[in-house]
Formats: sequence, C-alpha cells, structure tokens
Amino acid sequence: MFGVIAVFLMLATGPESQRKAEVVVVVGAPGAPEYGEQFRDWKGKWRDAAEKASAQFRVIGAEEANDFSDRARLQDLLSDVADEKTAPLWLVFIGHGTFDGHSAKFNLRGPDVSAEEIAGWLAPLERPVAVIQCASASAPFLNRLSGENRVVITATKSGDEHNFARFGQYMSAAIADIRADLDKDGQVSLLEAYLTACRQVDEFYAQEGRLATEHALLDDNGDGLGTPATWFRGLRATQRAKDGATLDGTRAHQLHLIASDRERDMPPDVRRRRDEVEARIAALREEKANLDEDEYYSRLETLLLELARLYDAAT
Repeated sequence: MFGVIAVFLMLATGPESQRKAEVVVVVGAPGAPEYGEQFRDWKGKWRDAAEKASAQFRVIGAEEANDFSDRARLQDLLSDVADEKTAPLWLVFIGHGTFDGHSAKFNLRGPDVSAEEIAGWLAPLERPVAVIQCASASAPFLNRLSGENRVVITATKSGDEHNFARFGQYMSAAIADIRADLDKDGQVSLLEAYLTACRQVDEFYAQEGRLATEHALLDDNGDGLGTPATWFRGLRATQRAKDGATLDGTRAHQLHLIASDRERDMPPDVRRRRDEVEARIAALREEKANLDEDEYYSRLETLLLELARLYDAAT
C-alpha cells in the first residue's frame, strides 16, 4: 500500500507541483430545462473555484453544439493534457447517466460516452487525476476508472441508482466553501468536500421526508471498491470491509483545489515529506491490530514528532 501512496505523492507534490492544475467540467445533455439551469449553476461554481485556485478551466457541453460531438471533444482534450506529468487534473462530470446491467454511460449531447471509453482515454495519463462523477447510475465508473495516482468519486453506490442525483449540487459548492474545512487548516481537501456534500445530500432527503436514492462513494487507493461517507468518523474511515480491504481517504485529503497560503508557501520538498509521513501514519493505523501496543505507540510517536518538526521548519 505505501509504495502506491509514495508514487502518488512524488507525482503530486514534487518540485513541479507549482504548475497550474487543470479543471475540466463535462456538462451532459440536460434532458429538461430545469436540469439545464441546475447544471449551469454547478458548472459556474467549479469555474469560480478554478479561478480562486488560479487553475486552468475548460468546459465541454456548455458551448454551442456543432458537427464536432462533445464525445469527440472530450477524447481530444484528454489526449491534449496527457503530456503533463505533475499538475493534477480535475475531471468533473455534471449530468445524467445510464446503466444497462453491463456498461455505464454518461449522457452527452450526441453520442454518449461509456466508463470503458473514458478509462481508455485516461490510461496514458501519468499525472494525478481526480474524477468526480456526479451523474445518476455512476457507480460503475468508480471500478473502471480506479487506479494508481487517482481519486475517483461517484454520486451513487450502484448503477441501479438511476434517479436524478443531487450530489453534484453540493459537491460544486463544498469544494470552495471554507465551512467544509473540517480539520481547520485553512483549506478544503477533496475528502472534506466529499464528506460535506454527502452530509448535505442526506439532509436534503431527510428534510424532504424522502427515501434517499443516491449514496456516493470515494476511492483513492486503486482497489476499485470505494468507501461511503458513513464509514468515516471525522476524517478517518474507521469501519472496515468484511474482506479487510484497505480503507480510502488518505490521498483524497492531501489533494486541494484551493490551497491555503501556508500550503502554497511550504517548500516542495517539505510538503512532499509531510505527505509521505502522513501516509505512513495512516498505514500504521491500519496495522494497529497486528502490532504490540508498545511497538505501535513507539512508531506512531516517531512519525508524529517528525511531522511536528516539518511543520516547524516550514513556519
């Protein structure tokens, strides 16, 4: 596990990490005017967040349609951004989805795009990628797109959750809302935005007195399984899968679209080592049940002291 995390951290936080992140928002076919209005609003929030982050912003599906399909535009764009090695790519899907029992698709103007096609287009990318799939029936995208150097979030836990998903509304707002900063470090991580959006989705259905028809998942360890927000206590996933699968959350919490001043000012080598130590602490916590208590706390103390020294050196 740690080897995979280390590779991600070297790519995400190396000396070139000051290069601009890219935010690509793909807006699907609305199907009805009221959905189109909502999708435009969600897209606008991502645009505003990208501007605050000084990130490049691109959109597919919101411009006037022409003979060049949105599917072809997306394929070409992902090919264009493949040369970048270090700056994160944020790929956000806003719209509706379908699942026929075998393949999940995202509804575009013109030909739809499948999870398998997007997986193929992303395969050449070595840069860190965050995929935020806000559509209904989006869960199969998590299994198809999960991999090394990736964080994948889907609005649903199953392809059979095919009703309109509201997760995108809350996610688009949370990513730049300092109230979603759960650990009070002055910035909102992708994990914090995910947990905040999931809580707000739950509140919506509770207030409306309706049975929830969407349950989001997050995968950041490459196993394609995903972790629901209900498994987290604070910022740590504490409930374990029956098969003992590795828990998600560590890498998603180290990815920020809008970094704090402290984060931006931290020297790249210090930031890289800080993230490595945090990843080792997370891995150690997963080993706790198999370790002698004294050994566990001794190793934990060593890591925490190094973490404190790194923060002290960065001030």
